[in-house]
Amino acid sequence: MIAGLSVADIVPHDADQARLVGRVWSNQAGGPCPVFIRQGQVYDASAVACTMSMLLERTDLLAQFDQNDELPVLGSLQDFLDGSAGDLLAPIDIQAIKAAGVTFADSMLERVIEEQAKGDPSRAQSIRAKLAPVLGDNLRGLVAGSEKALQAKALLQDMGLWSQYLEVGIGPDAEIFTKAQPMSAVGCGAAIGIHPGSQWNNPEPEVVLALSSDGRIVGATLGNDVNLRDFEGRSALLLSKAKDNNASCALGPFIRLLDDDFTLTSIGQLEVSLDVQGPDGFHMQGVSAMSAISRTPRNLADQLLNRCHQYPDGAVLFLGTMFSPTQDRRGAGQGFTHEVGDRVSISAPQLGRLVNEVDTSDACPEWTFGVGALMRNLVKRGVLTPMM
Repeated sequence: MIAGLSVADIVPHDADQARLVGRVWSNQAGGPCPVFIRQGQVYDASAVACTMSMLLERTDLLAQFDQNDELPVLGSLQDFLDGSAGDLLAPIDIQAIKAAGVTFADSMLERVIEEQAKGDPSRAQSIRAKLAPVLGDNLRGLVAGSEKALQAKALLQDMGLWSQYLEVGIGPDAEIFTKAQPMSAVGCGAAIGIHPGSQWNNPEPEVVLALSSDGRIVGATLGNDVNLRDFEGRSALLLSKAKDNNASCALGPFIRLLDDDFTLTSIGQLEVSLDVQGPDGFHMQGVSAMSAISRTPRNLADQLLNRCHQYPDGAVLFLGTMFSPTQDRRGAGQGFTHEVGDRVSISAPQLGRLVNEVDTSDACPEWTFGVGALMRNLVKRGVLTPMM
């Protein structure tokens, strides 16, 4: 865990009224537990459901959150931030981890730049100067799949500027891909990994939907869909290597459940902040609005989970990044890339703050606790029973 984190650093600004669910490794319980966060205390929700997947399937989850005053307390939230009671984990377990790509105009432009630069950061600035005045004006405000989007597509094709990234960015079909394997995501305070062979990469701060197996949007959290721009820029077929590496997916700190105070409309109005502080004194900040997304969260969820594609254990869906950092770091025209030791904070007032420190994927702790280990642990603790 990152030293010095406090409860106030990571919880939503209205934490007292937010219904927050999450997952911890509890020293007291001897394994991972779904938890309710209330008044700064961490309540073991294993009696309600022994996995996060099962918990988010419950149609009475709000009532369970409000009524279960007898659940055991595993410790204070500060105890888990300090590490004395255990660790915060990503607030999911066996759900599929999926992501939508190029859903914001600025990130669409940057993907086209990556494609044309063939993964070489030194070429990005000159290509950006050429394309931004043309593509930027044509992409902003477009609703993907709309008549206006089809007209922009025809115009850009006539100009010879069409791209596979623009096809999924403003065309009728969204890009939905597998970000990482179930159980592989890291939580708030953990190290987050970049491939040691990458020299051009960036954080991708995103809002992430939590969905049940029947397609209900149960809640939302924050995520970091770490991306290797040089790998993907060399070939779109390297997407899996650019995205799915050890510790390259962070989620958390908690899932905020949808209720009367936090609705699907609230998700569409979120403002997400990014803050990167490097050990070299580098500092980068930015704020972007979910209102600029080219597809609604509901549309993206429906493109993920439908009659043609099911997720019986539920899923989480990254909604796409609003940020494509271009601030020079290693020299003029080189753009942004991570350095080991960067502290990355992703926040939204209604969701809290996700904080991680960057290391290379081969230096981050190995992922060894998978679905099989989870099942064995639950059986050993007597939490997983035939009734479930």
